[in-house]
Amino acid sequence: MTSPTIPFGANLRIVADVHGDTAAFAYAAATDNFIVQLGDLTDHGPDSAGTLRIMFDLIDRGRGLFILGNHDLKLARALAGQSVRTDAAVQATIGQLDDTLRARMIHEAARAPAWLLHGSALFVHGGFHSAMLTEPAPAQGLERAQGTVARALFGEATGRIQPDGYPERSLRWVDRIPAGLTVYCGHDRRSLDGRPYVKRGSAGGSAIFLDTGAGKGGHLSWIDLPARGFSPGT
Repeated sequence: MTSPTIPFGANLRIVADVHGDTAAFAYAAATDNFIVQLGDLTDHGPDSAGTLRIMFDLIDRGRGLFILGNHDLKLARALAGQSVRTDAAVQATIGQLDDTLRARMIHEAARAPAWLLHGSALFVHGGFHSAMLTEPAPAQGLERAQGTVARALFGEATGRIQPDGYPERSLRWVDRIPAGLTVYCGHDRRSLDGRPYVKRGSAGGSAIFLDTGAGKGGHLSWIDLPARGFSPGT
């Protein structure tokens, strides 16, 4: 099953976690740039079905792709009848989807890349691992995420649980990003001022966290990247 790829020479718009905020996603998608959405299209916001329709239309027109997020994989596995733990947000999303959207989500999540290296940028949902620089993202299908794919979807956990019940996540992986590489990711809302959070690592690389709370009381963020600076074959 072939994963979508970024066209060479395309100007890019990197869009953070949408979480069912269809109005914001429609606004972000109204561009001539190629859309790279960083995963977690659904859940929490008012219109997850509408978000999926926009994303699938972009894919069909060769105008965008999405990086696999943990919410995307969980939804697809649930729709495929696999045993997953779902919460009220996921159940609400499932209730919005007709048979066509259900089948399409299973198909697209199964072939979505867990990460993409594109010149001096790496796009991933949750967190970086050095193996992403030498290994193409494996064909994930609808299997439970393990190894490097688990890092891509969930980031790096400390083993502790936060007061809100979610796992505490470390940013130690940022220090392993090599000089000259920028990792664009989402998953955790790190911003305290409504703007993407930038963290520079000790090895010289940087991570830009674009999740600013869309669908969860915040807003949707994106960054436009010009085609220059990206080399062919990446």
